Parts: sequence; C-alpha cells; structure tokens
Amino acid sequence: MGRETKGVVRLFKAIKPVAQVALLIVGVAWLALELCAARQMPCWPKRLGCAWSVSELDKRKNTASHFLARFRGLIQAAATLATNIHLPNFAKGGIYQGAGKAVCVPGLNCYSCPAASGACPIGSFQSVVGSSKFSFSYYVTGTLILIGVLLGRFVCGFLCPFGWLQELLHKIPSKKLSTKKLKPLTYIKYAVLLFAVVLLPVLVVNDVGMGDPFFCKYICPQGVLEGAIPLSIMNTGIRSALGKLFTWKLAILIMVAVLSVLFYRPFCKWICPLGAFYALMNKVSLLGIQVDHCKCVSCGKCARVCQMDVDVTRTPDHAECIRCGKCVGACPVDAISFRCGLGVTGDRPAQSTQACENK
Repeated sequence: MGRETKGVVRLFKAIKPVAQVALLIVGVAWLALELCAARQMPCWPKRLGCAWSVSELDKRKNTASHFLARFRGLIQAAATLATNIHLPNFAKGGIYQGAGKAVCVPGLNCYSCPAASGACPIGSFQSVVGSSKFSFSYYVTGTLILIGVLLGRFVCGFLCPFGWLQELLHKIPSKKLSTKKLKPLTYIKYAVLLFAVVLLPVLVVNDVGMGDPFFCKYICPQGVLEGAIPLSIMNTGIRSALGKLFTWKLAILIMVAVLSVLFYRPFCKWICPLGAFYALMNKVSLLGIQVDHCKCVSCGKCARVCQMDVDVTRTPDHAECIRCGKCVGACPVDAISFRCGLGVTGDRPAQSTQACENK
C-alpha cells in the first residue's frame, strides 16, 4: 500500500466518527423541521414565489404521480438489481466484500447475499449494538432517520426487494384472502423492532459480552433466501454445516411464501421491523400521498383497491400506507397524487364549497 493510500485510509478513519454523528444530526434535524412545518399548510407555490399557477403544478404533479404508479413494477425490479448488482458471485459461491458493504441500502436485503452491493440496515444495527463493547450505531440510525423522513414507507412500496418478491408471489393464481379483520397483527412488527432488533441483542449476551443478532439469526427469511440457500448450493463446506437453525429459518421462509400467495405482503404488514421503523416516519415524511378534497367525489374506489387496508381520503399518511400508488391510478377524478415538500401534508382540513370553487 502506497504512502498516499495509507494517508487516505488514516483520513477516513479520523473523519468517520464525525461523519457518523453528523449524519445522525442531519436525520434528526430533518425530522424536527418536518414536524414543525407539518402544522402549516400554506400554498407552497405562493410561498416560494413560483411563477407556475396552482393548476399547472397540479397537472405536473398528477402526471408524475401516474408515472410512478404505472411503472412501479419496473422501479422495484431496478431497485432490486441495484442492491444486488454482483450477480456473478452466485456462480462463485462467495459474497461481495468491497467498499460498498459500508453503505446501508434502504430496503431489507441480506448482507450475506452473494450479489448484495450494500449492507442491510437492520443487520448493520444489530452487529453494532450486539458487540462486546456496546456502541450506539450513529451511522445506521442516522441513515434510517434520514431515509425515513425523506421517503417513509415509499421504500417498502418501491425499493424493497423482499416486498417485491411477496408481490410477485401474490400474483400466483389462487384464492386471495383479506387482511382487513387482521389489523391487530400489524402491531407485531413494532414488538419485533423493539425486542428482536434493539433490546435482546443488548441484554442477552454470552460470556464474552457478545449479543446475537436475534432478528437476522432467528426470524428474517431474507437471509435464508438470499444467503444460506445460494451459498450452500455452491459451497460444500457451508452445505455440510447446515443444521437445525437453517431448518427453522427455511420453515419461516416457506410459511411466508405460502402466506404471500394468499395474503398481500404478510411479512411487510405483520413482521418486518424495517417497515415498522419507516411506518413511524410516515406522518412526517417529505414524500407521501395527498388528497384534493375539492376534487374528491367520495366514490370509495381508492379504499377498495388498497391492499394495505388504508382509506387515503381519511388518513393519507397512515402508517400502513406504502405509497404504492394504486389509489392514484384508481381515482376517476385525479384527486389523489404523490406530494413532496416541507409542510406539505396529506391531512388537509375540509374546505368550504366557496373555497373549492375559487381554487
């Protein structure tokens, strides 16, 4: 290693703690700024002195919204490929270990996947808090807060590989079951986030003070699908070491796959801790769904087409809304659109008839 390279490495090690804290501060600052701005709903084109009229902006916004909703499947495929770009590693039976693994991807994507180009935020968080010398994960937490405030559960609807897989499985022809009467199960994922991701890795440790990554090790089916199965196929050593834990995780994967055929995104709705974290940010995320009540005719088509059991006309920033855009495409009067910006919220107060006529 040359002198210049060593200098770069030393510089990186020196600024890394500062960068981690800075990222956390930026994430929290965005969150605080959005919370303060969300209480105000002035017309943002006027506030910014924009030359476009409101109607022109609505047309542009609706065009972009319909584009996102229409091509969501392609965006999901592209996001999955981007987070698993090292495809030749499947044939080699090894995992990518380059500099990209220092970056957390937004969705649930196993670090041990041979093709993975980045690190899973849940796995990264657990690896830090479960270390013998407990250290708060500023980098991962800051990244999650920043992504959550910017996008919320848009990540679930557009950028998560495992969410896309569940949707593909749900397309298999079979009887489909509703989850509307199973809404209490949606709170399970918050318990998984609190206990399996945060508390247990810290509190339950071995003789040398190391905690297990409980969610990754005992619950997450993505690790078996992307990591254990492809690696064991190509590597006889890994294959011979498979035991009861692999059998347990494989059983979870099969159960999630079967449920995904019957129910829409069961893992996302009930189990996923990453979805739980982003759900907490849905109310304050800069990107979300907005309903124009002046246009809305209360036909109920948006609520009927939503497979996440959300009525966007009542709660456009609902924690279970993954911003998939199906309601955007279903609305006959273009009253629903994606919204983005500080202080722009989907929870608009009811407007008078006069106000709607003047709009």
